[in-house]
This record gives sequence, C-alpha cells and structure tokens, in this order.
Amino acid sequence: MKTNKIYTKTGDRGVTSLISGKRVPKHDIRIKAYGTIDELIAWLGLIRDITTTTDTKTTLLEIQKQLMTIATELSIESKKDLPKNLIPIQPIAVKHIETKIDILTARLPPLKNFVIPGGHVLISYAHLARCVCRRAERYVTELDKEISISSTIIAYMNRLSDYFFTLSRTFALELDVEEIKWKLNS
Repeated sequence: MKTNKIYTKTGDRGVTSLISGKRVPKHDIRIKAYGTIDELIAWLGLIRDITTTTDTKTTLLEIQKQLMTIATELSIESKKDLPKNLIPIQPIAVKHIETKIDILTARLPPLKNFVIPGGHVLISYAHLARCVCRRAERYVTELDKEISISSTIIAYMNRLSDYFFTLSRTFALELDVEEIKWKLNS
C-alpha cells in the first residue's frame, strides 16, 4: 500500500523547487518573498479566527486568497509556468483594498501622531500583519530588481499594509480601546 507522506526529503540540503521544477536555494529572494507572504496568510487566519465582525472575516478571507495568487505568481519563472486555472492578480484588487481602507477610515478619528501597538490581542495581531506585510513588500521589491514583478503585485502589497494599520485602529474603536499615541519627546 502506498502512503502519501508530507515529507519528501528533497529539501534536506537547503534547496527547494519552483513550480517549474527548477531547484533554488531556500534562502533565494524569491523564496523569501513568497514565504513571507505565506506567513502573512497564516497571521490573517489567526485574526479571522478571533474577530467577530463578519465583514472583516470576509475581507480577510478574500485577502488570503489574493495572497495565495500572489505567492503562486512569485513562485514561477515565466508566464508559461503559470497554472492554467490561475488568474493573475488584477488592478481591481488594489482598488478593492483602497475602498475597504476608505470605508474603515471614515469611521475613525483623524490621526496626528504615531500609534504604539497594543491594547487588545486583535489590535496587536493587525499590527503584526502590517509588519509582516511590509517585510513581504520589501522582499517583493528586492526580487523586482532581479526579475520584473507585476506592478499590480507591488501596489497591492503596499496598499495592504495600509489596510492592516487601518484595521488595527478600527479594532481599537470597536473594542473601545484607547490608542496610545506617540510623538517625539513624549
């Protein structure tokens, strides 16, 4: 009887495969980029599990699916390697995130200072997602210096970190947690 094992042992020497089958080091910038996006997807699952707001849960699941698409796009060497049933991320996805940010921002008081993360686990998790998103964005833009990355992917990652910051502030408002403001010499 054949068993399907999760381990393949093919990465035991510090290399992994791209979708094309090409072997690359696990520290390759492409692996760092889509690996960090994978980390972000996991954080969003945690936030989605904790929040009770249906719209936020729905939005986070949509974002997770978009991030899966982006990770797949980053894991190919050329467009010919793109899975046939995968539609690359489209500019409408960036616009959708902008709309979500605008909707959340309309409910929030204006911000004139930096905010120190904390006050509730959901607020902190949203800030962690923002930070991981920024790291993923740095890796994606670094990869863009080696190979051309879709400008839509770069814009989406940039906008997404803004969404997580806005989401953290929204959680503070919904949970009635006072934001700790920070300014120079405070």
